[in-house]
This record gives sequence, structure tokens and C-alpha cells, in this order.
Amino acid sequence: MSEGHSPTAGTARLDTSVAHNARVWNHWLGGKDNYEVDQRVGDHIAGMFPVIRAVARADRDFLGRAVRFLAAERGIRQFLDIGTGLPTADNTHEIAQRIAPESRIVYVDNDPIVLVHARSLLTSSPEGVTDYLDADVRDPDVIMRDAARTLDLDQPVAVMMLGILNFVPDTGEARDIVRRIMAAVPSGSHLVLTHPTYDAEAGGAGNVAAMEFWNAHATPPITARGHAEIAGFLDGLEPVEPGLVPCSRWRAAAEAAVVPQYGAVAVKP
Repeated sequence: MSEGHSPTAGTARLDTSVAHNARVWNHWLGGKDNYEVDQRVGDHIAGMFPVIRAVARADRDFLGRAVRFLAAERGIRQFLDIGTGLPTADNTHEIAQRIAPESRIVYVDNDPIVLVHARSLLTSSPEGVTDYLDADVRDPDVIMRDAARTLDLDQPVAVMMLGILNFVPDTGEARDIVRRIMAAVPSGSHLVLTHPTYDAEAGGAGNVAAMEFWNAHATPPITARGHAEIAGFLDGLEPVEPGLVPCSRWRAAAEAAVVPQYGAVAVKP
């Protein structure tokens, strides 16, 4: 862990009176790092939109498949995981270092409860390195500057943006964030993303009402997007087969249920 990144630094910001995404997501995954308010809001949303728990599991499973693909088939040894969320089983560094112990991983989040638990993200293999940055996705220049303490930005990096761009409501700003981050990494780097959708063909018709409830009762505000808008985040990159699809179907069994959460992996040419 790099000097100056203390995982206890953000405890003063922790507000347990309002449901928060990282804790509600943890609840949907069956975790224990959440409070009654998170459980109450999460259960209400699950009542409105029952597929949400399957979305949480599918997103986590997608992360595993994507990291294994990148480490084993693409030879990626550096991962920048932006919007880390609360630690759970098989975090990015555990999957990558299981395949390549020398892998270097930087986690980025600005959620104070993630910061509190960040020490469990820093149990690197002896050959590799993990680090944690307390930073906001809206500050890509800060992220890339600080990530360069741990990652060699002259070598390919897998930029992980799972379920994070949906917290940037302005699509133009979200695209600019992706563009600036990918501009800072070399050819052969990859972007890995997931994003919720309201597309009916992906089962997202109920997402609008659920997100309206979320935005009224929890934080941070969230937005869903259609396939074309999400595909715009991949501009200038080359999608890996099968492209932008429900994340449950990305390099998974054909019979996997469709979930209203798109996923893709794309390479910088």
C-alpha cells in the first residue's frame, strides 16, 4: 500500500442515516457490511424490481470472467478498478494474482465505508502490489496521477468501470471521463464496464420506477441508459466479442438469464 493512503481516513464522512449504494449492493449480494436503512431501501427496491439481486450477482460474476480473460488470455498484469465497492469474495486482485501473482492493482472509490474496509483489498501476493485511492470518478486526472505511483502507465492497463458511470448523470461528462482515462493508458489497454439499462429487451422496463425510488431515498443518484448511449463509452476502442451485451451473457453459458445490466470489454488499438 502506498504511503499516504490510510483506509481509516474517511470515517468522519460516514453517514448511516441514508441508504448508500455500496452498502445496499452489499446487502443484495448477501453481505453483512450494511445497516438497517440499507436493508429497508434495498428490500423495497427488490420488491419493485425483483431482478435486482440477480443483477448484483451477474455483475460480480462478470467481473470474475473479465479479469480471468484479461489476465489469462490477454496477458494484462495491471488493473485500475474504479468504483471498487465493498470487498467481497474474489476481488479483482485475488482473481488476477491467482493467475499472475505479479499483477498490480489499484482500487479507487470515494465511499467512506469502502475506505473503512479497504485494508481487506490490500492483501496482495508477495510478488504483486495492491493500492487504494480515495478519489472521485469525476476527477480522472487525479486518479491517473495517483495511480501512476503504483502502475506503469507505459504498459497496458485494464481499466475497470463496473457500475460507476451510472452515477454520472450527464452522458457527455461520463464519456469525457472515459476518454480522459483511456487517453492516459497505452495501446493494448482495455476498458471493462457494466451499466444498468432501461431497455425492455434486456428486462429493464421496471428500472425507471426503481431508480426514481432510489433517487428519492438513497445516495448517490443513479441513472440508466440505453444500449446506444452505453456503446458510446466504447468510442475509439475495439470491443472484444461478443461486444456490448447483458453482462450475464458476456462469455457465459448461452442459457444464462438476461439481466438489465450491459457489460463489455474493449481494447485500445
